[in-house]
Amino acid sequence: MNRKIRMGMVGGGRGAFIGGVHRMAAALDGQIELVCGAFSSDPARSKASGEDLFLPAERCYGTYEEMILAEKALPLGERMDFMVIVTPNHMHFPPAKMALENGFHVLSDKPATFNLAEAKELAQIVKTTGLLYGITYNYTGYPLMREARQMIEQGKLGKIRKVVVEYPQGWLATLLEKTGQKQAAWRTDPKICGAAGCMGDIGTHAINLAEYVTGLHIKELAADLTVFVEGRQLEDDGNVLLRFNNGAKGVLHSSQVSVGCENNLSLRVYGETGGIEWSQLDPNTMIVTSLDQPKQIFRTGMGYLGSAAAAATRTPAGHVEGYLEAFANIYKNFTNHLRAVATGAAPNPLDLDYPTIEEGLAGMAFIEAVVESSANNAAWTPLNYTPTPRVGYGDAVVKIDRGGLSA
Repeated sequence: MNRKIRMGMVGGGRGAFIGGVHRMAAALDGQIELVCGAFSSDPARSKASGEDLFLPAERCYGTYEEMILAEKALPLGERMDFMVIVTPNHMHFPPAKMALENGFHVLSDKPATFNLAEAKELAQIVKTTGLLYGITYNYTGYPLMREARQMIEQGKLGKIRKVVVEYPQGWLATLLEKTGQKQAAWRTDPKICGAAGCMGDIGTHAINLAEYVTGLHIKELAADLTVFVEGRQLEDDGNVLLRFNNGAKGVLHSSQVSVGCENNLSLRVYGETGGIEWSQLDPNTMIVTSLDQPKQIFRTGMGYLGSAAAAATRTPAGHVEGYLEAFANIYKNFTNHLRAVATGAAPNPLDLDYPTIEEGLAGMAFIEAVVESSANNAAWTPLNYTPTPRVGYGDAVVKIDRGGLSA
């Protein structure tokens, strides 16, 4: 496939936030081109948004249904290769279902669906069609989080005992949704966002990162959710105790009323012989601890890092690789896997390192469990899904020079 991968987009039109992030991330490596879209539930706004992006008028569709059917009717050499979904939560499942059933791969913003029942149905559709489905839990794309995952996979921390993950924000410390702020309005509306507010929006990111790095799955949890801002419909703060499938214990703190906090996602993992500490506010740095060695500081782009971190690194050491680059790593791996599928080649194990429907199921099961637990006075509640073993890095190797550039 000696060409760019062609992408169609649902949502992300004028006034949207995450659509622009997806377009920047998709464009970063020069492997993807946006060829069509249904950018809004308002057909006129959708077409105007497409014009803003300099797309041909005939590829700017009024609805996602129109787009999927029209693209399917185009010759193979012209139609989109995959569709990305960047709508509010309640509109994730319908276009994903239709796209898969009409032969298109799907990449979706998180969460996968509006509820767990939809996620389970979507998982069955993915299995039946055999098509690719990815979900942009983008924090897994940071090079040092891939380094941590590979270290744990190789047993360098020993058996994991303790996981502490936090994601505080402060932007919803007031009733912002009543001021006309679009992003606050839909994220606090249960008809659009779903059963959880803070936990659905950012708690799922935190839990996904914890499970991704450790390779563990939450078996059961005890949650205490709170609505601190009077007049708000969904929780804006939550504290959760976690029990993992290997016997490890964990703590999650997630809040959107922590005044002054700026997406302060952090992760600490402790095993029998070592630990790691990382914060998104300083994403190029990870602290590694050991029973019998001094504390070490790992930095992005350095030659001592493993193949997983190297494959996710674009610039020499000392140049910050942040949110957009991490997001772009999800796109890069998804499209590399798509290329392999299209050409009948075996994918590089490193290219399989992106969140799939399995992570989508885990996220929705987590949301359902925290809401149920909190409603029952923080009762211990199992997650209602059966995880499958993840794909490891295996023997994948990427050479890097001492400056940290991917070879």
